[in-house]
Amino acid sequence: MLTRRILIALSAASLAAAAHAQTPPPASATAPESPPPAVSTNPKVVISTPEGDITVELFVDKAPITAKNYLKYVDRKLYDGATFYRASKPPGQKTNDYGTIQGGLQNDPKKVLPPIAHESNLKTGILHTDGVISMGRHAPGTAQADWFICVGEMSYLDADPKDPKNPGFAAFGHVVSGMDVVQKILGLPTDPNRGEGAMKGEMLVKPVKIVSIRRVAG
Repeated sequence: MLTRRILIALSAASLAAAAHAQTPPPASATAPESPPPAVSTNPKVVISTPEGDITVELFVDKAPITAKNYLKYVDRKLYDGATFYRASKPPGQKTNDYGTIQGGLQNDPKKVLPPIAHESNLKTGILHTDGVISMGRHAPGTAQADWFICVGEMSYLDADPKDPKNPGFAAFGHVVSGMDVVQKILGLPTDPNRGEGAMKGEMLVKPVKIVSIRRVAG
């Protein structure tokens, strides 16, 4: 009997040892944690209008020439009192989910600064997607103070890597809040008889005043 009890005890001890060996060790309390997501240090500005505010992040890290040029106008308060004056949509479109709105100084000689070099999206990587802000221009290298915001994907405004004659437009930021305001402006009435060339019929009957554009604190 004593021998049998010893054997049973040894067997139980062996099973316990085997079970313990199969149990994974607890996770180390000092295991390294995943690094927190990177926080953008790009500046943001608020475009204040009677229709509401639009907050835009300016991609100084990707498009430094264009973004810093925009900030010169902002910091000198040159956009105060300017307007959104153009709303462009495909003919016959009733919804406000595709098009562009354009604002700026309309070549006011008292306020415009010298033209800047063209920053192609082939270099910056910023595509004309929904909410992107980009510079208006004539020929490349003529952009000064007027800009537009995309509603919907506008890939036709990007540079064509296969066609050097199509350098695209210089995108330099993205709306982070206020796209509802952008769409509201896009839906405002336009005058069918005003505007020249591609802009004909796209000029707002009542331009929307830009009360101010200021950097976001912090």
